[in-house]
Amino acid sequence: MFFTTPSKLRAHGMLGMNQRNVSYISRYNDRRYYPLVDDKLQTKLVAEKAQASTPRLLGVVEHQYQVKTLTHILELYSEFVVKPAQGSQGKGILVITGRDGDHFLKPSGERVSIPDVMRHASNILSGLYSLGGKQDVAMVEALVHFDKVFDDFSYEGVPDIRVIIFKGFPVMAMMRVSTSQSDGKANLHQGAVGVGIDLANGRSLHAVQFDRPVTHHPDTGKHFAELAVPHWKEILLLSASSYEMTRLGYLGADIVLDVNQGPLILELNARPGLAVQIANGTGLLPRLQEVEAMRHPDISIEDRVNYAIEHFGEPQQQTAEAV
Repeated sequence: MFFTTPSKLRAHGMLGMNQRNVSYISRYNDRRYYPLVDDKLQTKLVAEKAQASTPRLLGVVEHQYQVKTLTHILELYSEFVVKPAQGSQGKGILVITGRDGDHFLKPSGERVSIPDVMRHASNILSGLYSLGGKQDVAMVEALVHFDKVFDDFSYEGVPDIRVIIFKGFPVMAMMRVSTSQSDGKANLHQGAVGVGIDLANGRSLHAVQFDRPVTHHPDTGKHFAELAVPHWKEILLLSASSYEMTRLGYLGADIVLDVNQGPLILELNARPGLAVQIANGTGLLPRLQEVEAMRHPDISIEDRVNYAIEHFGEPQQQTAEAV
């Protein structure tokens, strides 16, 4: 279903940007805790302290004079990801999937030299990709090897699962799958596809690209109705645990599924976008209001996840074919 009028938006409980900002982000997110999610390095440290799984940190470059040390770090690896600690919307992320002699290879097959990687790290430090152009830190992480079950649902990149968490309850989820337009990145602004996921079972509901309905992956032709996310309960448990980690009441947890390590926290976001509603074909507001009406001072992570599965899953399975 694709919403086109204000009356349809209201009828389906769609949460608007202003209401999200005032009634949920400002009300439930203490600004003291924003650095825990705005800075990806801090997110990783918090997750490690909570013993939550994340991609392994291979190195950190904090100052320009340290950029030259990348040579020693990178000579140990043939695949990795370089990203800004305070970047947004997928900007500044360099994905390396292999080597060709003295050069590295991007997912597209493009060759990248070590000086190119060093230059990219230097640009990150100068704030080229950070919010507000502030000085930043370059992180080098292990490359995630996504589960083969997603081979035909993503193009030259790792798909991720965005789960919206409210007061510790998963309330809505979608998978973001890369395309040729998104350059192998799971970023909706750059052309990735958002696939709504049923909280009850991890199966697809609807799919959108640039907020328009699609039924098949634009590059592989795979029908999104066939998408089912494995380890779904584990993904929800990991996502819901971010509430205890950050003490933020309204946030988005971005999860990737590694073929060897299972679900991993990639990032956390204190201001998650609202495209998840379009991808799911329904609004967030009724679910948020249901959680707000509850009293749950001591409810466990597992109980919160079980509640979400029972109350926020689709009563009748819809698929991307019904878009």
